[in-house]
Amino acid sequence: MNHIIRITAALALTLGVATAALAAGASISGEVKKIDEGAGKITLKHGPAKSLGMEDPMTMVYRVKDPAMLKQVKVGDKVTFEAEEAASGYTVTKMDKAK
Repeated sequence: MNHIIRITAALALTLGVATAALAAGASISGEVKKIDEGAGKITLKHGPAKSLGMEDPMTMVYRVKDPAMLKQVKVGDKVTFEAEEAASGYTVTKMDKAK
């Protein structure tokens, strides 16, 4: 019975580490280049965005899921963000100033 508890604990730990690694892999580092509050868009210069299938650094215009995100940053800010691809284009779903 004791070995079942150890195996269960090891599996739970492994799952936690894997989940954290996936979450970290989805985060993209970038810099705010332009903000268009009226259109709900932001231009970001960023490194590879593997979660979006982009291997090379680039500058792109993104829609934002929540327009309030645009009020929390200014041009020149370093950010980390998450984005998803939709039929209407790429959308930033989460964004934080880099630490």
